[in-house]
Amino acid sequence: MKTKFYILSVLVFLITGNALSYELCSRSNISYISPNAFEFDSSVNISYYGLNLTLTTGQNYLSGNVNVKGNFLIPNNTFFLNLSNSMSVDSVTGQGFTGFTHLNNFLNINFDNNRNNFDIRIYYKGLPGNSGFGSFTFSSQNSVPVIWSLSEPFGSSDWFPNKNSPSDKADSSEVWITCASNLTGVSNGLLYETISNANNTKTYKWKSRYPISSYLISIAVTNYSLYTNYFKYAPADSMAVNHYLYPGTLNSVKSNLDLTPQMLALFSEKYSLYPFIQEKYGHAQFGWGGGMEHQTISSMGAFYTSVIAHELAHQWFGDKVTCRNFNSIWLNEGFATYSESVWLENYEGRESYNEAIKSRMASARNALGSLYVLNTNNVNEIFNSNRTYSKGAVVLHMLRGVTGDSTFFDILKSYVNDPALAYSTAITEDLQRVSEQVSGKNLNYFFQEWIYGENYPVYTINWGKSKRADGRYDAIVTVTQKQNTNPAFFTMPVDVKISDSKGDTTFTVFNNAQTQTFSFVVNSNPSLVTFDPANKILKDKKGDDPVESIDFRLLQNYPNPFNPQTKIMYMLKEYTDVNLRVYDLCGREVAKLVSDKQRPGTYEVAFIAGNFASGVYLYKLDAGGLTESKKMVLLK
Repeated sequence: MKTKFYILSVLVFLITGNALSYELCSRSNISYISPNAFEFDSSVNISYYGLNLTLTTGQNYLSGNVNVKGNFLIPNNTFFLNLSNSMSVDSVTGQGFTGFTHLNNFLNINFDNNRNNFDIRIYYKGLPGNSGFGSFTFSSQNSVPVIWSLSEPFGSSDWFPNKNSPSDKADSSEVWITCASNLTGVSNGLLYETISNANNTKTYKWKSRYPISSYLISIAVTNYSLYTNYFKYAPADSMAVNHYLYPGTLNSVKSNLDLTPQMLALFSEKYSLYPFIQEKYGHAQFGWGGGMEHQTISSMGAFYTSVIAHELAHQWFGDKVTCRNFNSIWLNEGFATYSESVWLENYEGRESYNEAIKSRMASARNALGSLYVLNTNNVNEIFNSNRTYSKGAVVLHMLRGVTGDSTFFDILKSYVNDPALAYSTAITEDLQRVSEQVSGKNLNYFFQEWIYGENYPVYTINWGKSKRADGRYDAIVTVTQKQNTNPAFFTMPVDVKISDSKGDTTFTVFNNAQTQTFSFVVNSNPSLVTFDPANKILKDKKGDDPVESIDFRLLQNYPNPFNPQTKIMYMLKEYTDVNLRVYDLCGREVAKLVSDKQRPGTYEVAFIAGNFASGVYLYKLDAGGLTESKKMVLLK
């Protein structure tokens, strides 16, 4: 979903031209969800949903029946489906069925004996609930009724009985929509029959033969005008791209809609062929201020290219491979958000991609908590803009930096086509497994810190230089990270660009310590060091960029006061003899911490007071004819 992620923070990323801008989005359609919506029956698998719905717009009423087929994981005589109490169940039929109860948003189904399979039909009616982002809405546009669904994350049970979990995909589905004859009913898959009824209504019969999660089943109904493109995916084969629009809308959005086949071609190249190629892709305009990736037919309240690209990318990441639980929602939203930048990179150029990533990083720095969502009972937590969308996208940008471009896109293709994941569900560990198989790298550090950790690294970069006997130079670069909570510091491969009179040389090193010094040999006198020049890492960096060579400096010890241990940091600008000593206030030397020849860089030394008495002490640094001292306080 596109604007849902700004949900709750009322900001929606839109890309217009080369710039990222924001659109205000109403929070008023985000309402309470019953805690029961988060509970589902894990003892059954659903294989088929067949919805036969009649929509009455004058009274805003839904009536109909739903055929649900499935099997028990262990033979049983009872199970439950999720269905809001706002809907009234008239009857249930099916072989061996003996009775039902409908309480607390659960529809409990009973049979006469233990069985392996079930095939039931539920007759029901009522005014659907309106939880989450609207789940099911009766509204109007230009004085014409418009009806639409938006079930993510738990709203599907507001309007039809189902197993309300992304983890269980039905093998196939059908949606029959009966509505006033001046309206058009749109849903997933292919329209295989339209029936004109005697009572001035029409029935639209849609069928999908691809696996689908219940929250991706949708309806959209109004007096649509149809505009069609075609995606030519083979010399002799094309797929219809159908845009169902409010009358009078086409002229204002046509230029963007006409880019959809190009996006299909790009994402088919990058991710593998559009996953529902035997059916369709399309858009159905609706009354919500963003978009929702309903399978094969995204519901659209805005037609910016960023929204179109986002919802289309979801057909691979979210629909073909669906997050197994909403803790792992970044596998849907991070991928779709990142795909906006992939589109920009290929349509407008690398600079547009870089600017988009910078904007995502600015948002991701405001993310709180882990990318793995701990509290899925809170919709605001699931669809947090800074975390789920922006940080999720940036993590993929960083994975691309770690693995390299071609390997990264090979990973994405392998991920969506993995036999255990394709048309099924995934969690982060599945992506990690595929990433490691394709890249040949151990990426556990990466996924643990960026998915289950918090925040991002804050670097301090210092460097110095030393002339070698052969006339070349050593550039010594020290990388220090601010203390973090989880992880304590970030492990990442980092690029370091050394500039000298003969040009620039970029080195890649593996930074796996909180303070780490690297030495690089360059051909002439280095003048500048640039850390992470291509902006591959979500970070903050203290100091200028590029970084000037370090000066001689003695820093204040930390902690101060201390007991019994403290740390002393100092910086050297040249290769020289170094002495670091501790004195009492009478000038007596009480400890010799360093007496050695050291290269340029940043150093940290621990001082353990041991049996020293409480009081004020001096520590003094002598290096290359320069001297500096500071006070520290021991409190026992």
